[in-house]
Parts: sequence; structure tokens; C-alpha cells
Amino acid sequence: MGEPWVPPRRVTVLPVSQPSQREKREIAIIGAALDLGQERRGVDMGPSAIRYAGLAERLTSLGYEVRDLGNVATPEQETAEPGDERARFLPAIKEACARLAEAVAEASRAGSIPLVLGGDHSVAIGTIGGLASAHGRGGLIWIDAHGDANTPETSPTGNVHGMPVAVALGLAGEAFSSDAWPLPMVDPQRVALVGVRSLDEGERRLLREAGIRVYTMSEIDRIGIERAVRESLDRVAGAGFVHVSLDLDVLDPEIAPGVGTPVRGGLTYREAHLALELVSESGLVGSLELVEVNPILDRANTTALTAVELVASALGKTIL
Repeated sequence: MGEPWVPPRRVTVLPVSQPSQREKREIAIIGAALDLGQERRGVDMGPSAIRYAGLAERLTSLGYEVRDLGNVATPEQETAEPGDERARFLPAIKEACARLAEAVAEASRAGSIPLVLGGDHSVAIGTIGGLASAHGRGGLIWIDAHGDANTPETSPTGNVHGMPVAVALGLAGEAFSSDAWPLPMVDPQRVALVGVRSLDEGERRLLREAGIRVYTMSEIDRIGIERAVRESLDRVAGAGFVHVSLDLDVLDPEIAPGVGTPVRGGLTYREAHLALELVSESGLVGSLELVEVNPILDRANTTALTAVELVASALGKTIL
């Protein structure tokens, strides 16, 4: 008897530089419990809260092999010197981000999907830096209530978690250079910000001059989250890498109370899931990042639980 007939598998054709998530079955979880980039304590417990919310189990249930690489070493605020008030704790942040960049680059070169758990959003310097070190300049979808495009000269606070987009674009100054990453890390024509509703004047100017596509919440109200995300994916596609960085404060504070800088009027629960379902369907994204979960400000770990479900949507969970 011959072999039983098996229907052909449906194949989505993707750019050579971006292997299908269905082919990349291993996820490398990397924690970065950094809290030096902002002022409210507690965000350093974010990686533990997300793990406690069942992250590994959820990803395993989707068919992935999960390797949890633990947390990279990060300094405690009490032992670090603030230094320049225009970019507080920058030397210590760069040191931690260099370790994160090395871990991300190693995991990505090995064919894993790096999943970084912050910590405040300054960890993105290490995540994107590691990807750029491994693959060259890439594309970025930044899902966040804030632009995070300040520089030391424009920042009203000196908090580095408000600067990583400017750093990735190579526009934050020589103070952010490092042997651990190239600058710029991303192509400005392949960057999209989604869910933004709070920008400083310096950020507005930088984003306009750099030609960055920004989907504010006002525009999303008009055109819908589906169109905003599909257009963002079209924009960021290309060689090198495509990374999604998700700050939980993009959600409305009623849904995600455990964040340090909440801004009313954010994405709804279903809008956020649809956005990440579209990310999954595209097959373009090779790395993810979750940041700014603060268990001290949370209610019954609600924000971390939501973060786990959003990651599941980004990595292939469907209703049917």
C-alpha cells in the first residue's frame, strides 16, 4: 500500500530575513529587572510578576519550546550614582543594557525568538541594540502611550526610559554610544509608533524631523486599530530584524493599572489583542518586549496577567 495522502500545508511567503514563527519554535525569555530609567519604584519586579502570571506555561500550550534564561544582572538604585541630571543613571543603564544586548544577540543568532521582560523602557536600548548587533539595522513597532523620543537636551525629567526611541534612531547623542551596539539601530523609514497620546515638545520636533510614522490615539479613533497596525507592519517590513516593543501603559489604566506612567484614553482590551493578533498573522516579527509592569501599583497582578495574554496573541493564539 502507498503512503496515505496528506493535504499540502498552507505556506505564507515571507522575506528571507524574517523566518516564519511556525519555523522558529523556540522562545528565549530574558528578564531585565531595571528600574533606573524612571522614578517610581517597583518596576524591577515586573519580570517576576509576568513569569508568575504563567508566561512559560502559556507559551508552552501554544506549542513553543521555552527557554527561560533568567535575568541579566542589573544594578540597584541605591548603589548607582545618578550622574548627569539630564540622563540620570546613564552609565549604569548602559552597563545593564550591554549585558542584555549580548543575551538578545546570542538568542537571536541561535534562531530563538527573544522575549524580553522589563523593567522600565530603558531596557529597549539593550534589546534593540542586541538585534542590531546581530542583524544590522532593522524595523521597529513601538506600542506605547508615550513617544519615548526625548534626548538629554529635551527631556523635562532626565529619565532615560523616555529616550530609547531617540537612542535607536541614533539621535540621542554620543553619550549613548557603546561597543555593545551600533548607532543608529533602526531605519527611521521603518519605525512606527502606535497608541501615542502623550508627547513632549522636543519629542514632537524629533519625530517630525526624523519622518517617523506616529499613530496617535486620536487617529486610531478615526481609522481603527486594524488599519493602523497593518500600515505599521507594511512600513517596518524589511531586512535585518523587526521588533515589537510593548509598554503596558498603552492600555487604558482601567485595564492595566499596574504601570508607572498611566495616561487615560488608551487602547481597549480587544484593540490591544487585535493589534497583536495582526502582528502574529504577519509573520514578520522576530522579537518581542514587554515593559513597565509595576506590581506595587497593580491590582491582583491584573496587568501582568494581561501582558501574558497579549504575548500569547502576538505568538499565535487564536479564538478558533
